[in-house]
Amino acid sequence: MLKTAIYVDAENIKMSGGYGMRYDVLVGLANSSNSVMLRANCYLAEDHERTQRDPEYRQKVYSYHNILRNCGFKIIKKYVRRFKDEDGNITTKANADMDLAIDALLQARNLDRIILLTGDGDFLRLIIALQNMGCRVEVIGFHNVNKELREVADSYISGFLVPGLLPIAGSHSDNGDHWQRGTVVNFNQDRGFGFFRYYRLQEGALQPETVFFHLSKSTLSSDHVFQEPYRIFEFKIVDNPANNNRSEAWDIRLLKDG
Repeated sequence: MLKTAIYVDAENIKMSGGYGMRYDVLVGLANSSNSVMLRANCYLAEDHERTQRDPEYRQKVYSYHNILRNCGFKIIKKYVRRFKDEDGNITTKANADMDLAIDALLQARNLDRIILLTGDGDFLRLIIALQNMGCRVEVIGFHNVNKELREVADSYISGFLVPGLLPIAGSHSDNGDHWQRGTVVNFNQDRGFGFFRYYRLQEGALQPETVFFHLSKSTLSSDHVFQEPYRIFEFKIVDNPANNNRSEAWDIRLLKDG
C-alpha cells in the first residue's frame, strides 16, 4: 500500500477556480485500493481581525474549517497581515507556501505518494526535492496552472476532470452523474465528430474513458475550440436510440475560464 499525503494550497485553489471543492473526494483518491492516507493538510488564510468583529464571517469561516476537519484534514492557518504604504494604501498578505513546503519535506520520509493541490510555480523546487526523496508527486490544479509545474510533476490532472471534486452547474442530479467533463482526444474537422476523454472513479483510482461526440450536439458556434487539447468541455452522456443506443456526448458546452 502506498503511504499517501494530501497538501492543499487552499488560497491558490480558491482563486483559480476551485472554490467549492469537495475535500471528501480528495480523501477518496488517497484511500484507494493500493493507497492509504497518512496525512491531509490544508493551508489557508484567515482574517483574524475580521473574525473578531464580524460574527457572520466568523461563523462561516469556522463552519468551513469544521467541514475540512470532519473530512480528516488538519487546518494550518496563516493570519492575514495588513501593510500601509507611504501613500496610505493598505494591502493584505497571507502566504502559507513556506509552511506547506517545510511540512511536506519533514513528513516525506514516511511517505510514498504526495497529492499536491496548487497551480503555483513557486512549488517547483519542492516537487523536485520530494521526488529526490523517493516520493511520487501528483499535482491537481484548476485554472492558471504554471506550465513547468505540470511538466515536473509525476502526473498532473485538472481538478475539473476529477469526478465529483467540483460540482457541475446545471447537472440534473445532485452528484452530477449525468454530466461529465472531458478533453478532446481526437477530432475530425471535415466530418465534424470526435471523441472526448473523461474519467470515472473506481475504488479511488481514476480510470480514463472515451465517448463519441458530434458538433450537432454542441452549443458552440465555432469548431476551432475542439482542436485545442487543453480545453475542458462539459457534456451529458446519453444512449442515442437513433444509433443503436450507442453512448454519445450531448449538450456540449465549453467550461468557462476564470
